[in-house]
Amino acid sequence: MRVRFRCAALLLPLSLSLAGCASEEEPAAAVESKSPGAKQPPEPAAAPEPPESPEDFLDLAEEAMAKEGAWTFSVKGEEALKLQGQRSAASYQATVKRSLKPDGLHSRGDTTSSKGTTRAEELYVVDGTAHLKEGNESWKKAAASSPEMKNKIEDPVAAIEEFREYARAAGDGVTLTRTDGTIQLRVGSGSQKLVAVRDRAYVKKAVREFGSTAEQLRQAGIPVNDAQLTLSGLEETLLLDANTYRVKSHSFDFGFLVPYGGQDIMFEQKVRQENQGSYDGKIELPADLR
Repeated sequence: MRVRFRCAALLLPLSLSLAGCASEEEPAAAVESKSPGAKQPPEPAAAPEPPESPEDFLDLAEEAMAKEGAWTFSVKGEEALKLQGQRSAASYQATVKRSLKPDGLHSRGDTTSSKGTTRAEELYVVDGTAHLKEGNESWKKAAASSPEMKNKIEDPVAAIEEFREYARAAGDGVTLTRTDGTIQLRVGSGSQKLVAVRDRAYVKKAVREFGSTAEQLRQAGIPVNDAQLTLSGLEETLLLDANTYRVKSHSFDFGFLVPYGGQDIMFEQKVRQENQGSYDGKIELPADLR
């Protein structure tokens, strides 16, 4: 948060010598003097100006979240493909524990397909390295910054820095709304050709999230060309408590249209993360991963 103070000059009064005259019959009045070294108390500094810009509120959110060692979030998400009235979907739910002191993340949840098949998923992120276990498969280890792991990591605290990037980027307007005790930060786009908006940070995020599905479509013989893709819509919001500035929730919804056979294959993704409060636990890798 950028705090601006009005500098108040300290006044150093000079000693004043007041000479009084007295008659012989009346003694001179006592002269009140001030020590040359005496200082008047400094004027109190002006209170910091209230937050106004998105970056002001993001700074406050970062400070508020850092006051607690760790947080718990619930995560719910859904992905779907639609073509000619047919729909294939998968839903995801998990509990995420996010430690800030020290930095770490542990999520445990499951993915359910539209056919009812469920697969467990567990993820640790410690010291910049991610460990992922899906179903009965062995643990995978990779840098947390790798595309595969970034798509798996649900980190609502990281959304603060993402929105800061949006606010600083040219052309990426973050709207700020205050309602019902909540501060809402939002970015979004209506239906546009991908090539027209692909340089925006939040659109790059959507393209990355779509990456694994795009590759599956290509393997199925369906060409996926970025130049032909349409972003059907995008909305990302970060909600802060208006009193504490803590993160209340984060959501990211978007869709793409993939032209195929004179029609469009529709891809949609929706993810919502809700703050469930702080906790005193510690995130550590299990013994078999150390």
